[in-house]
Amino acid sequence: MMALPKIVVLGAGYGGLMTTVGLQKELNYQEAEVTLVNQNPYHYVTTKLHEPAAGTLDPEYARVEIASVLKQDKVKFVQDRVIKVDPENKEVHLADGEPLKYDYLVFGLGSAPETFGIKGLLENAFFIRNLNGVRLIREHIEYMFAKYNTLKEDRDDLLTIVVGGAGFTGIEYVGELVDRIPELCREFDIPREKVRLINVEAAPTVLPGFDKELVDYAVKYLEERGVEFRINTPIEECTPEGVVLKGGEKIDSATVVWTGGVRGNPLLEEAGIETARGRVKVDEYLRAPGYEDFFVVGDSSLIFNEEERPYPPTAQMATQQGQHLAKNLTALIRGGSMQPFKFDLKGTLASLGRGSAIGIAFGKKLFGTKASILKRINDWRWYYLIGGLPLMFKKAKF
Repeated sequence: MMALPKIVVLGAGYGGLMTTVGLQKELNYQEAEVTLVNQNPYHYVTTKLHEPAAGTLDPEYARVEIASVLKQDKVKFVQDRVIKVDPENKEVHLADGEPLKYDYLVFGLGSAPETFGIKGLLENAFFIRNLNGVRLIREHIEYMFAKYNTLKEDRDDLLTIVVGGAGFTGIEYVGELVDRIPELCREFDIPREKVRLINVEAAPTVLPGFDKELVDYAVKYLEERGVEFRINTPIEECTPEGVVLKGGEKIDSATVVWTGGVRGNPLLEEAGIETARGRVKVDEYLRAPGYEDFFVVGDSSLIFNEEERPYPPTAQMATQQGQHLAKNLTALIRGGSMQPFKFDLKGTLASLGRGSAIGIAFGKKLFGTKASILKRINDWRWYYLIGGLPLMFKKAKF
């Protein structure tokens, strides 16, 4: 009896989970041995993490048990941490289990924070990166507000929140905080004007690369709700007391949250694969350069558009990569040929809190409530893609 081809998928983020769900749909029973490896027993919806981090959403909403979307007879799930990838011997080494052999590897282990060498950032800032991390941020902010009224001296730094980075995550997080801060002020008897929310961005504009009219709308909407922007101003250092900006301004803040970008997963560089800022420039079939059997999806993959500029690492990109790769791997296993991957940008939406958003969809600019509703429908679509209607209805927040 011929051994079944082994497909190992690392990471249950958007790219890895979409590949796995696609494979279990496309492949027949006993056509391949598919193994999904993930550190946690759940997938978390990265694009929702800014909400529990602000305390405007229960973290459970962003969590999906992996077992609930897998077919046990088609996919084996291994809960473990990947410590090494060995493409020469076609092996994956795990923290606790035996090494896994593969014929095809799908690397979807997400990203590491990009700190741009800012001193003290890793030690002193919070990062919106996973479920436990966002719980920590929420509880920390509540604790600072609770502490404020118990102290004899005025500690304004306790009520000062600095958000580093004004890209998508940064702006969406600031939007949630704008909704949350009035609730915290009521709960802890603090006048709203005591609280400062400062968004710092090194680039010359908020939401770099986004349409100017939409950016202006977002900035005006947030400024009217008390957000202070420091644009074109890099953070030079993050200390236990706050941040030091370029030009020397110090902001005393007990809560610094960094959202300023990602780099690829360090395991790729360690495996000897060619990377740029940790990300792999994949070929048209999503393979790492020089390999026939090593595919990279999600934040660690690098794809360029017609103007030779890299696409930003988004959930939309990872989802499409996973859908495409599942079909290509199925074709390979059946002796067929793969199709090149083409990213189809369906639009971009950024929420500004509960009732407002901005974006471009169907070729039109959208502002306010309309964009907000579309953003919500977009969230539901992801639940539908991985778990069908039952999961979508379970998670749909109307």
